[in-house]
Amino acid sequence: MSSTSSPVHADVVTKRLVLRPWTRSEATAVLDGTRPPHWADDFPAEGDRVVAGLFDKYPDWLGAYGHRLVIEHDSGLVVGSIGLFWPPSEGVLEIGYGIVASRRGRGYAPEATQALAEFALTAPEVHTVSADVELANPASVRVLEKAGFYRWATGENVATFRITIPDRDVR
Repeated sequence: MSSTSSPVHADVVTKRLVLRPWTRSEATAVLDGTRPPHWADDFPAEGDRVVAGLFDKYPDWLGAYGHRLVIEHDSGLVVGSIGLFWPPSEGVLEIGYGIVASRRGRGYAPEATQALAEFALTAPEVHTVSADVELANPASVRVLEKAGFYRWATGENVATFRITIPDRDVR
């Protein structure tokens, strides 16, 4: 993973993807149903609409450690979104992700998840990135495992996965 020098609005770049912060105009387009030409035909998904609708309530989600669009490097198309639910709680930051159906099965979700988790762990107040996943969604479990997360806890229907910087873990 590499990122540009300014963490304020830095893109996170992987071999095949660019993770770029949302803009307010893109959030408005999602909510209004406007279709810019740089979106995959099946973007946005329902989860993207939910996130776009929450930016006014959670403005930090538009910051450096917030939510990002997943852009396919070769085509330049937005193919999903991924986000950090800023601010962290006691050093733990939650991550969520979604790739549109037309691009699933290409390894984009684990690639983006690993890159954004690594980026999140550069924030001095973050020592752990976590994700809750429904056990009925084995594809999402595989995404987290491939991204280097480990299972922290398992409930009746949900598992919590984490990735941690051991020397910063205060628990």
